[in-house]
Amino acid sequence: MDTATTPDRGALRRLCDLPGPAGLPLIGNALQLPPRKVHAAVEAMALRHGPLFRLRVGRQQALVVADAALVSAVLRDRPDGFRRPDVTAHASDELGGERGVFLAEGTAWRNQRKMVMQAFAPHAIKAYFPLLARVGKRLQARWAEAAQAGAPVALNADLKRFTVDVVAGLAFGEEVNTIEHGDDVVQQQLELIMQGVARRSLLPLPYWRYVKLPFDRRLETAVRDLRQATDDFIAKARQRMQDDPARAQHPPNMLEAMLAAADQDGSGINHAAVVGNVSTMLLAGEDTTSSALAWLIWLLSRHPALLRRAQEEVRRIAPDADAFTIEQMDQLDFIDACAHEAMRLKPPAPFIPLQANRDCVVGDVQVPKDGIVWCVMRHHGVEDFDPQRWLDGGPARQSAMPFGSGPRLCPGRYLSLLEIKVAMACLLGRFELLSVEGDSEEYHGFVMSPGALTMRLSPAAG
Repeated sequence: MDTATTPDRGALRRLCDLPGPAGLPLIGNALQLPPRKVHAAVEAMALRHGPLFRLRVGRQQALVVADAALVSAVLRDRPDGFRRPDVTAHASDELGGERGVFLAEGTAWRNQRKMVMQAFAPHAIKAYFPLLARVGKRLQARWAEAAQAGAPVALNADLKRFTVDVVAGLAFGEEVNTIEHGDDVVQQQLELIMQGVARRSLLPLPYWRYVKLPFDRRLETAVRDLRQATDDFIAKARQRMQDDPARAQHPPNMLEAMLAAADQDGSGINHAAVVGNVSTMLLAGEDTTSSALAWLIWLLSRHPALLRRAQEEVRRIAPDADAFTIEQMDQLDFIDACAHEAMRLKPPAPFIPLQANRDCVVGDVQVPKDGIVWCVMRHHGVEDFDPQRWLDGGPARQSAMPFGSGPRLCPGRYLSLLEIKVAMACLLGRFELLSVEGDSEEYHGFVMSPGALTMRLSPAAG
């Protein structure tokens, strides 16, 4: 039996030996796990039952792990010891999705990881920075109009437009410009697909296999439309590379970098893998970063002293969006610390469910092959918003893993942090943040996001 962690001396426990919430016949704890609040429900259970307890949904039992050290050990044991749950992959497969690096396992994951890491390497991201800066300037101009008119800003919607424009531009060479022209069809499809996959992954009974509700029909239409859009992105990129073979040596966007990597001898990458990773980049790149930004701005609005410190750093280092450089962004240490602290308190992924590839031990609990391990990513104990901890170091920052841990650490983390810095520099360099109001409840869909927030700005003095 392999061990994910080193157990204490003494007898090992089985899942049935653990404490946990009482459930109902057949469905177990399903009714105690509302999909939109599932993360909060499990965190509350951890406070009652401890860092290791059991859950049951239908016939499936799960070990919930709410200890940061144990979670880190489990995440480091991927991909050999643990994989994404089969139910998540099956939900994607049923919708006709291709498995990108997020869902791929084993050799397929290793081949795709190499391709994706080449596309997301810091030197490659730096080459795309001018386009990212242009998208930031469009967002700033939109906010300037609202500030001048004294009009409220629909914060969540604007941040999603920003991240969609960045992903489409940097990743695929397509400037869709939803900031100026309104929601793109792809953006609308993404929202529905993310909601649908998350919903199907948590339901104990796959009703859609037997009866299709209106939501399921809309979901399947959105998947087909997104696949068509993805194929169009790839076809255009292939044509550009055929017309200009030099693009393979110095790809100007991530899609062409992936295609160039896939075309290398022995890459093990086919068209389906590229399709899967295009879809993954669209899905993961839109919601995670926009959610992190929304929470960060909301938190700063409630901590005036920290807001002033963040403004001072931006206005000293990167005051002018017309002259942004990547070197300036790299110097925004306090903004970086604020982003990490916001993701510690409000992680886009507050839990990560995994499935064991073999019999193993987590802590002192035996987990059978194919058993589910539910990793709680937010750990209570240090609740105040204190970005300084990320500059000083300390135990609280060690428990935060917003981009995961181990070999399957998120390959897009550098791009995500760079997007956050550009957006915050555009906000704090030109405006006074007067207020952020609205629905600050936590809702889980594809990621954990706030409800609709409204931001009010005024032009910065001087």
